[in-house]
Amino acid sequence: MTNSTIEIDGKKIGIDYEPYIIAELSANHNGDINKALSAIEVAAQCGADAIKIQSYTPDTMTIDCDHSDFQIKGGLWDGCSLYDLYKSAHTPFEWHEQLFNKAKELNITLFSTPFDESAVELLESLNAPAYKIASFELTDLPLIKRVAQTGKPMIISTGMATFDEIEEAVNTAKEHGCNQLVILHCISAYPASINQANLATIADLSNKLNVITGLSDHSLGTLVSVTAIAMGACMIEKHFIIDRNDGGPDSSFSIEPDELRQLVNETKLVKQAIGNAGYELKADEQQNIQFRRSIYFVKDLQKGEVISKQHIKRIRPGHGLAPKYFEQLLGKRVGENVNRGTAVRWELIDEK
Repeated sequence: MTNSTIEIDGKKIGIDYEPYIIAELSANHNGDINKALSAIEVAAQCGADAIKIQSYTPDTMTIDCDHSDFQIKGGLWDGCSLYDLYKSAHTPFEWHEQLFNKAKELNITLFSTPFDESAVELLESLNAPAYKIASFELTDLPLIKRVAQTGKPMIISTGMATFDEIEEAVNTAKEHGCNQLVILHCISAYPASINQANLATIADLSNKLNVITGLSDHSLGTLVSVTAIAMGACMIEKHFIIDRNDGGPDSSFSIEPDELRQLVNETKLVKQAIGNAGYELKADEQQNIQFRRSIYFVKDLQKGEVISKQHIKRIRPGHGLAPKYFEQLLGKRVGENVNRGTAVRWELIDEK
């Protein structure tokens, strides 16, 4: 497998293939397994390639502590402790098998973001087809090492990371067995501002690291994600919720089913529009080439008459000689009688 293509669950991903769209469920089940199961079903109906969950417990993320270090100040989750946030947002380990089975039944790929080694072991027992490393864990090199050792495809988000940190994560993954890797450009803000999207980074990462690149998009709507495909992204990850009115930690920057469907369709269209560099006549242009300008006789002429500017004109349609021959025709004689409205052709000209 080359660095230009990877494969997840039988689906090839790379610059030569349709964009790979991941619906990120995250905390959008709001603690209800039925909502999680419904989200998998709806994501499949919308045409997403995969739905992703997050595998952690509050105790594998942090500790229950009243110290100010563990209290969130400002932003979307202001006033909440880390422990309470993760307690409300986590996807219980005991749900995982049922979620994987549901996805298999619906023929949509499901994989997860593990946040520690215990989550990796759980996901390995369920034969997860790929792994995602979250932006906040990009510097957790021991976790990256463990995930790489599974030999499964890896996706790493880069929010907040310097280039050196990204390079170190990539090298760690490759050194420990990962040979199928996607790097997702990411702005870790919730929501992320469009004017800080810096989508030019997508191609830059690909060139510098020789990896497939994509976008983990936290901006509102689908504009940034669709544009990213035009900038070289092969994969889009977007938080997904059935109904934003349900609320929850991630609801405000998640897309709903209509938007997911739009994202799937528009990214495919953009990919088609990019095409390949080329200057040949396109099939859709074939019927219109007749409306180019060309040279026509606009006066009746008798055989042997000398052609002057009053006799010919550069007009539409395009059945005559190209306009570039206009000056060359002046002073030549017609080789036969011609009528007004006749397309000028070399066989009508007396070359002698």
